[in-house]
Amino acid sequence: MKMFAIAVAMSLSAGAALAADPVEGVWKTKPDDNGNYGYVKVVPCGTAFCGTLIKAFDSSGAEKASENIGRAIIWDMVAYGDGAYDDGKIWSPDRDKTYSSDMQLTGDKLAVRGCVLGICRDGGTWSRVK
Repeated sequence: MKMFAIAVAMSLSAGAALAADPVEGVWKTKPDDNGNYGYVKVVPCGTAFCGTLIKAFDSSGAEKASENIGRAIIWDMVAYGDGAYDDGKIWSPDRDKTYSSDMQLTGDKLAVRGCVLGICRDGGTWSRVK
């Protein structure tokens, strides 16, 4: 009986460890001032989350080549529960600035915000790519 209880406990903890965080996946960014947008893939990196630009699109929605493909967009983003992520950084390609950032996940929408030197910028709401 004791061995059965240990086996059940181990399988439950392994299942929890394998469960993906809801922020993991591919996200479509808000279009920038020129109408360009991208797909950012968010994955765990250590105890936080990171995101890399995997595709770029022009204002007409056509995929385009970009020197930023493969570049880190999000890093060190810590999950705090209830869809809140904070203490990370987000790099904005259209402004070439890195912001101290937070994100709020609600369903398939990810509200992104960043601040630099006390000036904050609403990064808009990103949508999950199906």
